[in-house]
Amino acid sequence: MAYKQAKQHTIDREISLEGVGLHTGQKVKMTFKPALENTGYVFKRMDLEGAPQIEADISYVVNTQRGTNLEKNGVKIQTSEHVLAACVGLDIDNIVIELDASEPPIMDGSSKFFVEALEKAGVVAQEAEREEFVVDQVISYHDEDSGSEIIVMPADEYQVTAMVDFGTQVLGTQNASISHLSEFKDEIANARTFSFLHELEALLDHGLIKGGDLNNAIVYVDKEINEDTLKKLRKAFQRDNIAVKQNGILDNLTLHYPNEAARHKLLDVLGDLALIGTRIRGKVIANKPGHYVNTEFAKKMAKIIKAEKRNNVPKIDLDQKPMMDVNDIMDILPHRSPFLLVDKIYSCTDSCVIGMKNVTMNEPFFVGHFPGKPVMPGVLQVEAMAQTGGILALKSVPDPENYLTYFMKIDNVRFKQQVVPGDTLIFKLELLAPIRRGICQMQGYAYVNGKLATEAVLMAQIVKSK
Repeated sequence: MAYKQAKQHTIDREISLEGVGLHTGQKVKMTFKPALENTGYVFKRMDLEGAPQIEADISYVVNTQRGTNLEKNGVKIQTSEHVLAACVGLDIDNIVIELDASEPPIMDGSSKFFVEALEKAGVVAQEAEREEFVVDQVISYHDEDSGSEIIVMPADEYQVTAMVDFGTQVLGTQNASISHLSEFKDEIANARTFSFLHELEALLDHGLIKGGDLNNAIVYVDKEINEDTLKKLRKAFQRDNIAVKQNGILDNLTLHYPNEAARHKLLDVLGDLALIGTRIRGKVIANKPGHYVNTEFAKKMAKIIKAEKRNNVPKIDLDQKPMMDVNDIMDILPHRSPFLLVDKIYSCTDSCVIGMKNVTMNEPFFVGHFPGKPVMPGVLQVEAMAQTGGILALKSVPDPENYLTYFMKIDNVRFKQQVVPGDTLIFKLELLAPIRRGICQMQGYAYVNGKLATEAVLMAQIVKSK
């Protein structure tokens, strides 16, 4: 179920970092910029004509080999997870991430430098409330091929546990947990990416990790290393000498934690699940996570959340005294019979309104709309929804009787259920952004018999009439 309480956050000013992409080896400049409420995480390719944007959305995931890669209209973003994890870990909701290449800089293979930059830019609260998905039952995803599994269960806040077991003696079994996002900065952010030697050789043979060196990836030696392999590694990393340390990793790097691999996997989980687009209030347990299973779980969660939002019928007692009856509504709206299509308003806050209409056979439009099989016209359902939204819009001015709302745009209209005489329509409209300069954007839903009947995105302008 959806829940709103905490404020959304962005950064106070823009800040840039430079480095190279792990897989492309390209030099890249990345700039974090503040963003408006409800923007979410957005990547922007400054090196391409028109500076196209790619939202950090699970629907744009096209590849999960050695990173979570996004593509929209032919425009790509590679290895997005470390940057997104930093944004989640610092409780940032809205940010624009500008890049002059397809891949963010790998830095040291962790989120540490991104966290430091974002903190330097300053994290600030915004006016809009953050929407969270409150987990009220166990949701799971299992990948039979790898044995990986991710579940989420009810909890008071967003918590994550990652458990890794690659069946290798050099790494063994590890786990890592955070019980609050505030722990990310000190406990998780500096955990670096890692690879096994056999994987590293395959990546080098395929021309990947062009930007890798022994300072941005832990390499676990899981096989006997021969002189040919050492030559290949010396050439790839441009070093005269490379050796294996006693703990089974290549030299020139010291582990930050004995369980650094598990901590980095937790970091990846946070980054990949950011693509859901809605914060989770629940405990995530990831057993043998990887980018593929993470993003498949994210797809499942996004689908569930979307369905919950659409079918989250407002819980109201139709027998209770409404906040506004039809006479109160006529004091605000200019509509009159037979075109006043809202009977009652049950609640109206700064960001959400819930209203109701009883559909009777006496409606004048039933005389000519499918005689013998009366169905309420879809356009009138949208009009009724718009009138309910007009109450929300006009509540933002001190003297609503002196204003009108003119609708400017209606998008993404969908009709799901027929509405017939005897039905009770419940309307719910929520602001998509704070009202600015009289412009009001709302997501509207109409429910009947406990199911979504109609949905639409509405934009209106508040205009003084007197």
